[in-house]
Amino acid sequence: MTSRPNGRPAPRTTARVVLACVFFGAGVLHLTVPGPFARITPHWVSDPALVVALTGIAELLGAAGLMFPRLRRAAGWALALYAVCVYPANIQHAVNFMMSGTGLGWAYHGPRLLLQPVIVWWCLWASTAIDWPFQQPQAAARVPPISMDRI
Repeated sequence: MTSRPNGRPAPRTTARVVLACVFFGAGVLHLTVPGPFARITPHWVSDPALVVALTGIAELLGAAGLMFPRLRRAAGWALALYAVCVYPANIQHAVNFMMSGTGLGWAYHGPRLLLQPVIVWWCLWASTAIDWPFQQPQAAARVPPISMDRI
């Protein structure tokens, strides 16, 4: 685990561990309690039970991959792609709520739909696949700091 000089984990390391735990938990749920996930799978998916099982396996593999430096970037890209691919199920879940009025309300669905791009970014940033928006522009990185004794 990457640490800062004060001994605490770096923010990116913390973000990666939290993300791995979230995907691990989701993967376990997809495999042990598939029913709710199969119900929100869009109708055009031919075998919802199989897709839910495969997504659970993908989540577990992605979570594990985040913890191995050699696999980290690939896992980040895979989990980001996964988050894009499950977005139709999130939309279907919200539509089901609007049509039936039962289940989870907009306090759940609204943020879930709006935050999906943040989850995609989180997968990429925590895995070191991208540095945006924290990377310094190249020109700024080459400029030496101003020394007060030169003024």
